[in-house]
Amino acid sequence: MTDPTRPDFPDTDPAPSSGTPIRITRAATTLPAEESDPIPARRSAKRHSLFRRIVTIAVKAVLCFVLVSVLWVLLYRFVAPPITFTMVGDMIGGHSVTKGWMPLAKIDPNMARAAIAGEDARFCTHRGFDIAAIEQAYKRNAKGGRIRGGSTISQQTAKNVFLIQGGGYPRKALEAYFTVLIENLWGKRRIMEVYLNVAETGIGTYGVNAGSLRYFGHDASDLSPAEAGRIAAVLPLPKKRAAIAPRGFTKRHGNSITRWVGVVRNDGLDACLR
Repeated sequence: MTDPTRPDFPDTDPAPSSGTPIRITRAATTLPAEESDPIPARRSAKRHSLFRRIVTIAVKAVLCFVLVSVLWVLLYRFVAPPITFTMVGDMIGGHSVTKGWMPLAKIDPNMARAAIAGEDARFCTHRGFDIAAIEQAYKRNAKGGRIRGGSTISQQTAKNVFLIQGGGYPRKALEAYFTVLIENLWGKRRIMEVYLNVAETGIGTYGVNAGSLRYFGHDASDLSPAEAGRIAAVLPLPKKRAAIAPRGFTKRHGNSITRWVGVVRNDGLDACLR
């Protein structure tokens, strides 16, 4: 007869007669595979971690480049650039490099005026880029014939000092960046001074002082308008033109620049250099 006061344990086995303790077992609960498998979550975390590392490295690289480039430009505000990538290219090609730094204050003013007349008539008024000249160059080039550029003296200086001559659009982008830097950190006088000292004036010849010695036998402290015009006519294609006995386009271009030297002086187009 069942004792009504004794609790009923339907989930337990009857106690053995030997007195062995009762052991209750429970069925293990199994989670769905997608909830119990941690691999997808780990992979997602790894992807996010890799992306963060890439972004961090990219940001640090950009900041490092900006810092180094600004310090580089600031250094050359006070120190003459000792060498350029173009000079290195000449040396690799087996050419000797001839150069001789001359401060702008000692270079004959006719040379800067000739450079303005031949390369950048709005040098003293633009902020590194001559939009009107760029548009005119684009229209002329679209018609065919000899390709003409719209680069300012500031852009050419940035390219000559800090970059290589080729490189396509990536180099153009860097050229624009360095142009902004030198316009804001150097000023017009320093830009013209560096330009006249690093611009190639013949194969292996750099700067108007070295060019004047090569072509005319005297330094650039005393240049006539005609001599300055001839050197300026060589600047766009220094490896293919010469200021001694110029012919064809070089002669016509040099004569045109010579006539414009006086206009630059009289109209104050070189006012920022005085």
